Amino acid sequence: MSIWAYVQRRWPELVQLSLEHAGVVLLSVTIATIISVVLASLAYRNLRATGALLTVTNVVFVVPALSYFGVLIYVTGLGLTTTVIVLTLYAILPIVRNTVTGLREVDPAVVRSATGMGMGPLERLLRIQLPLAWPVIISSVRVSTVMIVGITAIASYFSGPGLGAEIFGGLAGIGNNRAVAQAASGVIFILLVAFALDGLLLLLGRLTTSKGLR
Repeated sequence: MSIWAYVQRRWPELVQLSLEHAGVVLLSVTIATIISVVLASLAYRNLRATGALLTVTNVVFVVPALSYFGVLIYVTGLGLTTTVIVLTLYAILPIVRNTVTGLREVDPAVVRSATGMGMGPLERLLRIQLPLAWPVIISSVRVSTVMIVGITAIASYFSGPGLGAEIFGGLAGIGNNRAVAQAASGVIFILLVAFALDGLLLLLGRLTTSKGLR
């Protein structure tokens, strides 16, 4: 069976799996962005705190995904919850790193001016520093998103959602006439999901960044 014939035959299922894949990625990246921005905002002024934060996130990042899944299935079970936790852990490092960089690159004169206008630390962060750092932050969100699109495929082995089911199904059926087409279709649709999400975040970045910062 050709890839095109398989896609035509399984089109509704492939679209549904693609939506599930994209949904779990977006959920995980959203959670990771919130966590990363909060942690980076608390740590970026202090070199020791920043160093500790980056060290921890680096260590978390280098642990193989299969190890996380293997441990977490005994805690949170198979399926969506474990998938979101693992994807969130992997998405945090790039966003933390870029958020720290973006906040540190804000012109100190701008911060002093905001202080002179009577803004407190939280108001300066929310109204001045984070908006100015946003282009750097959104670029890391795009990197994290594309990265975990691929990792999400592994989650299907642990009953997670997404297109990994097509890849593992094809690999398990090697020898029948549709195995290669099934696995290849999963890979192709994962690539399409990655391109679609990256384009969506690129558009979001343009819409949420002032013209002077583009």
